[in-house]
Amino acid sequence: MLSYFSMNRAMTALVVLVVQWFALPSVNAEQPPRPNILLIMTDDQGWWDVGMRGNQTIDTPRIDRLASEGVDFTRFYAAPVCAPTRAGLMTGRYCLRTGLYNTRFGGDSLGLQEVTIAERLQLAGYRTGCFGKWHLGKYAPYQPQERGFDEFLGHYHGHIDEYDYPDQIVHNGVPVEARRYVTDLFTDAAIEFIEASGKQPWFCYLALNAPHSPWVVGTSHDGQARGDRLIEKYQKRGCPLREARIYAMIDIIDQNLGRLLDLLARRTLDKNTVVVFMTDNGGVSKHFKAGLRGNKASIYEGGVRVPCLIRWPGKFPAGGQVTAQCSHIDLFPTFCELAGVPALTDRKMDGKSLLPLLRAGQGGTHHRYVYHTWDRYQPNPDRRWAISDPRWKLACQLRADEPLSEKRWQLFDLQEDPGETKNVRSEHPETVRRLRSEFLRWFEDVTEGQAYRPVPIPVGHPREPVIEIQPSWATWKGPHVQYVFRGYDWDTIEGWKTPGEHALWQLDVLQAGTYDVVLHYGRSGRDGGTLRLTAGQSSLDFKPQATPTADVFRRQPAGRLTLPAGKVQLRAEVVAARGKELMRLNRIILKRRD
Repeated sequence: MLSYFSMNRAMTALVVLVVQWFALPSVNAEQPPRPNILLIMTDDQGWWDVGMRGNQTIDTPRIDRLASEGVDFTRFYAAPVCAPTRAGLMTGRYCLRTGLYNTRFGGDSLGLQEVTIAERLQLAGYRTGCFGKWHLGKYAPYQPQERGFDEFLGHYHGHIDEYDYPDQIVHNGVPVEARRYVTDLFTDAAIEFIEASGKQPWFCYLALNAPHSPWVVGTSHDGQARGDRLIEKYQKRGCPLREARIYAMIDIIDQNLGRLLDLLARRTLDKNTVVVFMTDNGGVSKHFKAGLRGNKASIYEGGVRVPCLIRWPGKFPAGGQVTAQCSHIDLFPTFCELAGVPALTDRKMDGKSLLPLLRAGQGGTHHRYVYHTWDRYQPNPDRRWAISDPRWKLACQLRADEPLSEKRWQLFDLQEDPGETKNVRSEHPETVRRLRSEFLRWFEDVTEGQAYRPVPIPVGHPREPVIEIQPSWATWKGPHVQYVFRGYDWDTIEGWKTPGEHALWQLDVLQAGTYDVVLHYGRSGRDGGTLRLTAGQSSLDFKPQATPTADVFRRQPAGRLTLPAGKVQLRAEVVAARGKELMRLNRIILKRRD
């Protein structure tokens, strides 16, 4: 049976949906048709990684065409890193309001109390599809098909390892394997979704994972020729190999955008489709930066300013340009207004609809302030933060080992110095005080009532009978045991050596019962020992068999645990160890026995 906590959460969600349904306007034949919405978001593509920004090295003719046929937002901002932007995009709220605060370690799960734009559009009669990178929750019920999307093909993590023949993707919660370069593959799925939607209005969210690392293109037997040609093209234009790979990936993005635009024109959907192109944070390329400072993960303009182009032929002026500072959080209310969906009134919303600016094709005023903050482990207002108004920007970027000091604050005049080269803090003390005071007010507001920690891992969800518990969600303790980041699915907990060293995971058991336990690990023949797993009153001892090396992993049944319903702590502890380490633990797999 479902736990009381799970049933209560489900009932609350149902009540919210009913209230939202009755709040929607009635649909009748006299209402004008609502536009389809195609949102294309790329991953780690910089403001400067398009030809229209003066980049004479890169080829992006279709992206540039969108700017000439639509509205270009020249000061459009995202968060410094990807999951926070995606949370703001989905909810219209800064990510810290939603409980999301990280890109891994379990801090990249969008709070279940949040309402997504897909849910709003779905209730308004839209067919909804998400293709590509989700990065807002790995486990049910955090997955996209549980958050308002009728169709999902993509991956949950911040990046994947294989761009050709991807093997880390899922379809509506079911792991699948695929052939084809992943950018082409996700575009294929988006095209099929659009073609299958008929006359029903649709929202297609194509969240491409390119050009995120690993910067690879054409590594398969059938794709290498194209990749080699593109990399060679950009190397001949003066790009180092790293930059040539990134540019090649963006070149393929542009080609796939062309496929989508051609589809809309061929099926006469272009006149009633709003096309949005944006990226999720600052860029990682460094060959050409259009004079901006910083890259992804920084609070400088190069870390947070991103391209945003929006086209609706006949509705939004072609060649329009908006100079006002706007933000990723603005797309939620914009899409709601386009679809005739009333605004949410039961929570604080941060975004403002862009429609007045879009209809005018210009504008210099929108948000009075835009805010940025990022810390890998715990949100704080002191180390990596920034706030800007239409002219000024106050910023501070400190490493964790650097002492706090107001002397490290920097004030820039973005009108005169968009490249943030001259710190004028000492010349404008009142502006510094005003901006810092406003940032602190905002930070206190968006963090109110939040406890930033990994969400408990749901176990026993009826639509996810097998759960893979990953190392990044654990806390660990001991003089030797440590977590090693190797790219999400290959992360490990290593160095188990001293009895008592342990790792802990917080579980939310939705269905009490007996669970089969399988461990995925590597173990050198020189090492070994005994690991004890404990949950509630149940425990088992596991003796890992040797693998050819500690970096060769196998799955081995470990036994069974009986889990009570509700919040349970899973503990993995060294009982005995020999050699260098007990094992390298990659994941713990739980499957409920019927």
